Amino acid sequence: MKRIFKAWNQTSLLKRIALGVLLGALLGLLLPKASAIGLLGDMFVGGLKAIAPILVFALVANALAQTKEGQRTNMKAVISLYMVGTFAAALTAVVLNFLFPITVQLSQTASSTTSSPDGVGAVFQSLLLNIVDNPVNALAQSNYIGILAWAVVFGFALRATGDTTKELLRTMAEVTSQVVHWIIDLAPLGILGLMYKTLAENGVSVLSQYGILILVLVGAMAIVALIINPLIAFVVMKQNPYPLVFRCLKESGVTAFFTRSSAANIPVNLKLCKDLGLDENTYSVSIPLGSTINMAGAAITISVLTLAAVNTLGISVDFGTALLLSIVASISACGASGVAGGSLLLIPVACSLFGISNDVAMQVVGAGFIVGVIQDSCETALNSSTDVLFTAVAEWNAWKKSS
Repeated sequence: MKRIFKAWNQTSLLKRIALGVLLGALLGLLLPKASAIGLLGDMFVGGLKAIAPILVFALVANALAQTKEGQRTNMKAVISLYMVGTFAAALTAVVLNFLFPITVQLSQTASSTTSSPDGVGAVFQSLLLNIVDNPVNALAQSNYIGILAWAVVFGFALRATGDTTKELLRTMAEVTSQVVHWIIDLAPLGILGLMYKTLAENGVSVLSQYGILILVLVGAMAIVALIINPLIAFVVMKQNPYPLVFRCLKESGVTAFFTRSSAANIPVNLKLCKDLGLDENTYSVSIPLGSTINMAGAAITISVLTLAAVNTLGISVDFGTALLLSIVASISACGASGVAGGSLLLIPVACSLFGISNDVAMQVVGAGFIVGVIQDSCETALNSSTDVLFTAVAEWNAWKKSS
C-alpha cells in the first residue's frame, strides 16, 4: 500500500486528473445509479467553495498589510487586460453570429422561473451593494466583491500595526494556503465524481442536444482561448505566448471545466501563479478579482444566446447595434456570479436592447440551461484560465521593462 501511495503522489496532478476523468466516465456509463460516487464531486467542489472566501480574505489582507509605501504592483495592467479581453470575446461572438447565424426553438423551451436583472443599471446597483455588504455575511455567502472590498480596507488598516501582528497575519495566510493544497490534492477523486455525475444524470445524449448552438458557443470560446487571448498576450509581451497559454489551460482550465465555478477555482489559480513565480502582491488580488470581472466566456454566452433570440424573431441587426451589444455583454458579464450558470440570468439584460420581452428572454435562458452542462464548463475554463494568463502577461511585461 505504501508503494501505491508513493507512486500515486509522485504522479503529476494532471495525469491523476486524467485518470479520474476516464474512471468517472466509465462508472457513469456502467453504474449510473451508484449516486455515492457523485458525492465525491459534490464534496470536492464544496470544499473548494468553503475555503476560497477565507483564502481570498487572508491573502489579500496579508498582501496589502505587508506592502511598503511606494511598492509597485501590476494591478492597473491586469485590470486593463481583463477589460480588453472580455470586450474582445463579446465582439468575437458577434462576428461569428454574422458568419453563422443560429436560432433557437423558443416555443418548445421551458421558461426559467428565476428572476433576472432589469437592466445594466440593476447590475451596477447589485455590484455596489455587494461592496458594502456585511463582512461576515460576505464570507458566509461567498460574495467576492464584498470580501475583496473588506480585505482591502483591513489590509490598509493593518499596515500601521507592528511586526507581531503582521507575522500573525502572514501565518494565517500560509496555514489557509496549506489547507487549500490538501484539498487540491483530492482533485482526481473530486473530478471522478463530477464526471460520473454528469454522464449518469444526462447520458451521452447531452453531447448531441442543441448541437449547433453548442458548436457555436464552444467554437467562439476556443477562438478566444487559442487566438484572441494569445494575440493580446503577444502584443503586450512581444514574445511567443503559447507555452504560457497552454500551461494556463492545462493546469487551470482543466479543473475549472469540471468544477464549473470560477470561485471554486480560485485556490487552483493562486497555486498556479505561485508555481509561475509571480508577485504575490499582485496575484493575491488579481485572481479573486478576475473571478468576478474577467468573464470572457460569460460575454460570449450572453452575446450568442441574445443574437440567437434576435435571429429567431427576425430582428435585423446592423454592425453599430452589434457593437453596442458587445459593450453591454461585457459590462453584464462583469456582474455574472462566480458559480455555475451565473451568466445565463444576464441574457435578458442584453435582450432588452432589441425590445425582446422578458418572457421570451427567459425562454432563451431555459435553452441556455439545456446546453449548460457543456457551455458552462467551457465558459468557466476560459474565464478561470484567462485570470492567470493575463496576470502573468502583465507581470512578465513588467519584468521585461525593468530588465
